[in-house]
Amino acid sequence: MQANLTELRRLTAHAESRRTDTGIPRVAMVQGSIPEHMLAAVYDPMVNLILTGSKTITVGDRTLRYDPATYFVMSVDLPAVGKVHAAESGEPYLAVSLTLEPTIVTSLLADLPKPAGGELYRPGFSVAPVTDELLDAWVRMLRLMERPGDIRALAPAYEREILYRVFQGPHGWMLRDIAAPGTALSRVSVTIQWIRENFTRPLRVEALADMAALSVSAFHRHFKAVTSLSPLQYQKRIRLLHARSLLIAGQGNATAVAFEVGYESATQFSREYSRFFGLPPSRDSLQIVSRADLVVA
Repeated sequence: MQANLTELRRLTAHAESRRTDTGIPRVAMVQGSIPEHMLAAVYDPMVNLILTGSKTITVGDRTLRYDPATYFVMSVDLPAVGKVHAAESGEPYLAVSLTLEPTIVTSLLADLPKPAGGELYRPGFSVAPVTDELLDAWVRMLRLMERPGDIRALAPAYEREILYRVFQGPHGWMLRDIAAPGTALSRVSVTIQWIRENFTRPLRVEALADMAALSVSAFHRHFKAVTSLSPLQYQKRIRLLHARSLLIAGQGNATAVAFEVGYESATQFSREYSRFFGLPPSRDSLQIVSRADLVVA
């Protein structure tokens, strides 16, 4: 296992302190100290592997920490707050990720035996112990950066192998459930996509429950289990994260941004923003921009 980690660290040594393209579809890497505001975001479904250091990620009231002994799976789009940590030796944080493509997951699922039923209410994100087989697949995938001419022919096979190893792990059910129609996770995923695309609109839980073909009470339980948030809390996080990005980009003052992301009261927006990010909107965005200017200077 250590030899594989050493090889992966060598292959990704040129990663930057932001999402860095590898030239391989859906595969990215990152290294170093990442500003915390960049780690408060809506995360796409992914498999995330830490190579050096560790990371904590908080979704709702649930916080997970993972390091080179584990990997992280997120099966649905989730608003989360992350923080990265250097290794105890001082080496910078280093990680790679594979964004999940539902059509590829579904195609692989068709070639696998159908598993026995599992728990009824399960989260859409978790951490699992890494295996040599999974690391082997990642090594083969990332070596393609040194042979870009092979990417088109070989990357799809290595992507399937990585996903297959995740399928074999303790959280393989996450991939199965997002690919299999009719599961609670796939039904909740449909409503999550609707909220993401319509977060400025008023939210009616009854309409979302109908969309998921669940009773209102069952929908609430499944949504909370998957996201660690209620539907209204999920919408609020999406609104606040989008508002922060607008403020940092200078696309309006706090009042204008509040109304743009769907709030009807600027006072309520400021109160909820301060509760979530720790500072009022204007002070928070000014602080982030000032720190960025210092780094550039």
